[in-house]
Amino acid sequence: MFETLPGATMRTQVTVPLRLLDGYSTTARLFSFHGLVDGREHVAFGLGDWSGALRRCAEGGPAPLVRLHSECLTGDIFGSQRCDCGPQLREAIERISDKGGFLLYLRQEGRGIGLYSKLDAYALQDTGLDTYEANVALGHAEDERDYSAAAQMLDALGASRIALLTNNPDKADQLHRLGVTVAGVVPTGVFLSPANAGYLAAKASRAAAR
Repeated sequence: MFETLPGATMRTQVTVPLRLLDGYSTTARLFSFHGLVDGREHVAFGLGDWSGALRRCAEGGPAPLVRLHSECLTGDIFGSQRCDCGPQLREAIERISDKGGFLLYLRQEGRGIGLYSKLDAYALQDTGLDTYEANVALGHAEDERDYSAAAQMLDALGASRIALLTNNPDKADQLHRLGVTVAGVVPTGVFLSPANAGYLAAKASRAAAR
């Protein structure tokens, strides 16, 4: 049984040249939206030949590659080594640019608990809790992300059938319930460092327990 969502509409489209810190460059078509159910300012990046990818999919070809990336100020912008968010974002931009598709940048800091609470969770992790235990100790769920707005964005973009770039089975499960056809799941890389080894082990353990 699929969940029914109100439709979202396109608000603005603008072309933006991107140049990442390691010198990689590409061009993105940025989309903003009206009517997203959570009222947040999520954006979609059309990367590579995204329009051709949509056309080929409509003609029965492969689905466009899509990454749902939740905002991580510390990792995405400042290069924090406590997580793998920054390297995953970098990887996604290049892989989607090569294949044609979309990066959905979702304003769900700290798996949905917000920046300040994420920093509180960091403090608890320093006492020995893992990333999920710390969220629970603060009175939150282990993961509070909801991908309803992402499903609305994909519908507005005309991407109802996608290949999902992720190691997180919950993303595919939620999108399926929301009426998005996940034609395939493409694993992301594993970006291990001494600082994030515990974080990645907790993520792997949680995924294995599902």
